[in-house]
Amino acid sequence: MSQSRLTLAVQEHGLPVPPEGRIVVFAPRTGYDLSAMERERVDVIQPLKPDHDAFERAGYACPMAPEGPYAMAVVALPRAKAQARDLVAQAAELADVVVIDGQKTDGIDSIYKDCRKRADVAGVISKAHGKLFWFGGGTFADWRAAEETVLDGGFVTVPGVFSADGIDPASAALARALPEKMGRVVADLGAGWGYLSAEVLRRESVREVHLVEADQSALDCARRNVTDPRAMFHWADATAWKAQGAVDTVVMNPPFHTGRKAEPGLGVQFIQSAARNLAPAGHLWMVANRHLPYEAALQESFLKVEEVAGDNRFKVLHAQRPARKRR
Repeated sequence: MSQSRLTLAVQEHGLPVPPEGRIVVFAPRTGYDLSAMERERVDVIQPLKPDHDAFERAGYACPMAPEGPYAMAVVALPRAKAQARDLVAQAAELADVVVIDGQKTDGIDSIYKDCRKRADVAGVISKAHGKLFWFGGGTFADWRAAEETVLDGGFVTVPGVFSADGIDPASAALARALPEKMGRVVADLGAGWGYLSAEVLRRESVREVHLVEADQSALDCARRNVTDPRAMFHWADATAWKAQGAVDTVVMNPPFHTGRKAEPGLGVQFIQSAARNLAPAGHLWMVANRHLPYEAALQESFLKVEEVAGDNRFKVLHAQRPARKRR
C-alpha cells in the first residue's frame, strides 16, 4: 500500500510529531490517512456530514470547533482559497507546529510559496500530484477570513460554503421556474445557505420545507437566512436522507463534484433520493449545468420528465411521479 504524504513525512522526512498534547486536523475528507498520529490525541474538525461521520465511526473525536491550544495542527487543504487561508491562519494561532497538505489542483503550490514568505518552512515533500510542508511561527492574522458576508437580500454566508459570494445563477434560474402551487410538504436537497427554500416559502400554501444539507457551516447560515417557522433543518447527507412522511415536491441544485473533476454520479444519487422520498404523485424540480447527463437517471426514476427552462449554461428539469418507491 502506498504511503500517504503525512505518513511519509513522519516516518522518513523528520516531521516532528510532539510526544504529548492534542493534535487538530482541519477539513480531512473520508479516507484521509491519519495513521501516523495517535488516534486518542486527535481532534478532527470537519463540517461535512458524511466525512464527519466517517471519522467519528473510526474513533476520532470530532468537535464542531477547535478546542485548542494544540501541540500540532494539520490542514488538509480545501479547494476554496479564502477558506484554505483561513484554516492556515487558525492552525498557526492554535499550534506551534503546522502541517499543510494538499493537491496541486487545490492550490497547494501557491499556499506553499506564500507561507515561505511568512514563516520558516522546516520541511517539504512532493508526492502523488501534491505537496506537504510544515512550519512553526509566522504571522497569518491577515489570512483570517471575514466571519460572514451579507449578500443582496440580506442573506448571510461564510467562507467555504457553496456560492458564498452571491446567489448562484443556476439556483436563481430554478427559482424563477418554480410554480406557484408546490404542495404542502417540500424538501430542498442540498439546501446550502437557504436561498431556494426562502423562495419556496414565499408560497402561503406550503406548510413545511425541509432543508437538507451536509455542510454544517452552510446549514448554520440557512438557519439565519430562513427564519420562517415552517422551515425544518436537517444536517444530513441528501443522498441518504429519509423523510418522516411522503414529500409533495423536491427542489434541488445538486452538487456535481467533490474535487475539481465533474462527478455526475453525485447528482444521480440526489435524483434517486428525491424519488425515494416523494409521494406517488410527487414532483421534482431541479437545475443542472447544461452538459450534465441527468436525463437518463430521471427517466429511470420518474414516469414523466421534461425540460421547462434553460439557456446555454443551465437547464431546469421537471420530473413527475416516481417510477418506483425505494423507501
